[in-house]
Amino acid sequence: MLTIRSSIFLFFLVLLLDVFGVVEALPQNRGRKGKGKNNAAARTPQQQAARIPQGVSQATDGSTILDMTARVNGVDLRFKISGPAAQFTTDSGVTGATQQAGAAGAMGLNVLLHGDGGQSFFDFPNQAVQGNLMGVVVLAPSEQLLWGQRTGGPSGLTRDDGAADAQAVNDLVQKVLPQVMAFNASNVFFTGVSGGSLMLSGFFVPAHMANFAGTGVMLMCGALPPQVDAVNAAAFAGNTKIHFQSTQQELASLQQSIPAAIQGYEQLAAGAGLAAAQINALQTVDNTPNGGHCAFDEQGFVSGIQLISDNFANIMQGGNGAVQGVNAQTVLTGVVGNENLQFGRGQ
Repeated sequence: MLTIRSSIFLFFLVLLLDVFGVVEALPQNRGRKGKGKNNAAARTPQQQAARIPQGVSQATDGSTILDMTARVNGVDLRFKISGPAAQFTTDSGVTGATQQAGAAGAMGLNVLLHGDGGQSFFDFPNQAVQGNLMGVVVLAPSEQLLWGQRTGGPSGLTRDDGAADAQAVNDLVQKVLPQVMAFNASNVFFTGVSGGSLMLSGFFVPAHMANFAGTGVMLMCGALPPQVDAVNAAAFAGNTKIHFQSTQQELASLQQSIPAAIQGYEQLAAGAGLAAAQINALQTVDNTPNGGHCAFDEQGFVSGIQLISDNFANIMQGGNGAVQGVNAQTVLTGVVGNENLQFGRGQ
């Protein structure tokens, strides 16, 4: 069995061999460079990721991580799922598994979608069980590891395949994961990072959140207003928590799209009959950290995402929203009256 230490060693070994630089900032509209005699440089990020072994390893809290791939709606979706070994199904192949496929469990899930380039898939910042939620992270089914953009290069805020990817994530959670892990299907939360947040807010939440109503969505360093029609908005707009977490030095394009997303979701809630106080209890926003894109700890991209991930329960599951390392009494500021965020100089 792979340990978490050996998995990390293998990961960084592949990075060095392949010159694999995954940068999870919102991409600019430019093509790939460096394709020449070096075959490693010619591989797509998807091909490079495929060279990193799948299998079983250990999470930071001692839980078991299963890294595998499933065919969903005609595409291969690689994912990691983490939790106590006994909660895996016997069909999963995990040592110590006790559950039958499709069995309900007492614990829920926190499903994370990484940003452009895939960094958070490999880091798996939500791997530890927190707030009775087991961790899941899904790899985008695209050449460049972009959510909502299966072919071609980076395209900024444009996500032509957002609807298809949203459907695939919905079907993965509802149809595939129950064959692998026993969990409470009424307690499934979602987390987005950068490009993953664009996909969640722009496509997944309006189209599919009625299937997971009453839980919540954390949108880190990115958001779009709904890009598709909301399906049964009345079922989720009045009972589902949405938190928008950003920074002062956010990317210039996101300084425009995040406020637009806040307004879009506030309007959905108002349309469901919620008063301002009720909306503020469900929809919250913060951009106080004086850091760059996703640097919520004002130090770095990876460490910033880990900080917010480690405080998921305190932000999303009834806590007071105080995050040590973020210079704010609480990150849970209601969106009503705070739609037009004030940013600093954009990256």
